Amino acid sequence: MTEMEQLEEMCRAVPPPDPQRLAGARARVLAAIAEGQGPASRAARGWPWLATRAPGRWRGLVAPLAAAAAVTAVVAGALAVAGVIHGAGVTPSASLAHQAIAYVTNQGSGTVTPIRAATNTAGKPVKVGREPVTIAVTPDGETAYVVNNGPPGTVTPIRAATDTALTPIKVGRSPVAIAITPDGKTAYVANYGSGTVTPIRAATNTALKPIRVGLHPTAIAITPDGKTAYVATEGSGILIGPPGSVTPVRTATNTALTRIKTGRDPLAIAITPDGKTAYVANYWSGTVTPVRTATNTALTPIKTGRDPVAIAITPDGKTAYVANTNNGSPGTVTPIRTATNTALTPIKTGRDPVAIAITPDGKTAYVANNGSGTVTPIRTATNTALTPIKVGRHPVAIAITPDGKTAYVANYGYPGSVTPIRTATNTALTPLKTGQAPGAIAITRSGRRALRPGDRAR
Repeated sequence: MTEMEQLEEMCRAVPPPDPQRLAGARARVLAAIAEGQGPASRAARGWPWLATRAPGRWRGLVAPLAAAAAVTAVVAGALAVAGVIHGAGVTPSASLAHQAIAYVTNQGSGTVTPIRAATNTAGKPVKVGREPVTIAVTPDGETAYVVNNGPPGTVTPIRAATDTALTPIKVGRSPVAIAITPDGKTAYVANYGSGTVTPIRAATNTALKPIRVGLHPTAIAITPDGKTAYVATEGSGILIGPPGSVTPVRTATNTALTRIKTGRDPLAIAITPDGKTAYVANYWSGTVTPVRTATNTALTPIKTGRDPVAIAITPDGKTAYVANTNNGSPGTVTPIRTATNTALTPIKTGRDPVAIAITPDGKTAYVANNGSGTVTPIRTATNTALTPIKVGRHPVAIAITPDGKTAYVANYGYPGSVTPIRTATNTALTPLKTGQAPGAIAITRSGRRALRPGDRAR
């Protein structure tokens, strides 16, 4: 047994907090956020991200809102970065833009709200499992997979043609992240509480044998060729105990390879479009670890700002943008030149930037500032911040339509809404009502989505 594995065994031996105390604390936190008075600690800071990202650990500290809600929102907005990267830079047809649907998970309601991008109208909520925290859509646009963090831990497939929920798929405890292979055949679900990843065979919606990856997996991304899934595991998630790591998983055999050491508390992963480098944001270390995928070796860590929580890469692969919450101070975004792995001058944003999405043409990065209730557009050609755009309360996730014309921002604060932003003018449109605590967004990107009654074929 290695030293890291011994330390992990010690961490597992620590008894969990009392469930009743945690349930009561969670209820108080949810109520406080609903009133706009979320905790101001390092763990939550008035927004649900970190509290929700790591259920076991943050529940013991500040009682998370559910499990991996907003941060995994970062998954659909920036934390499911892999999905954003695949297909980025492709100019979609008008029919694709017309058929695009944004799916929004509502953690407090146990539902998903479909939003028709062509008309910016919200459809009837789809009932899923307890505490849905993130979502991913298959490349063909036919199925959305919703991760339900609440007990017992399930994934609900939604048939996009009819917006109907199918039979839930049981996975591990406290699932927090999901990624789908480019061929759409397999979805991989990171189970924070079980220390495993559950593969799901999409053709039959059946869960395969769990893959053990390490203590507290938090994020997952898949290479563009679909051969390897990289899973971030935070270890103990504290300043003592084992550091974080990334476990590569060979998708052909669903086997875990040797872990790669990273910094403390890795929370987000993005992979370059050429698949050569995975970038891992390490929250406690204030660094990003580049991983050379050809050899699965970690390169020299890159110093960013304090508390990096999200990362997105431009479609040309030249720049990675890292959101740093800076422990409640005004946040920043650190651009990283991927050719040399050097950090450029930080760009000031609003308070608590927690999510990033980049337009398909790569010209603008949009940053959701949870503490400011704004979105900061960044002109990537000059790395300059433009005028902040006022959205709703506690924005936690952002995603952009395939045609690049609209960015959708999930506002976690009560009563729950999504703000569309017209990217041509950077103006916020009328907010759309969703369920309670919307925390993640995924947008269909395929013309194969079946038309609904009333849609016109084009």
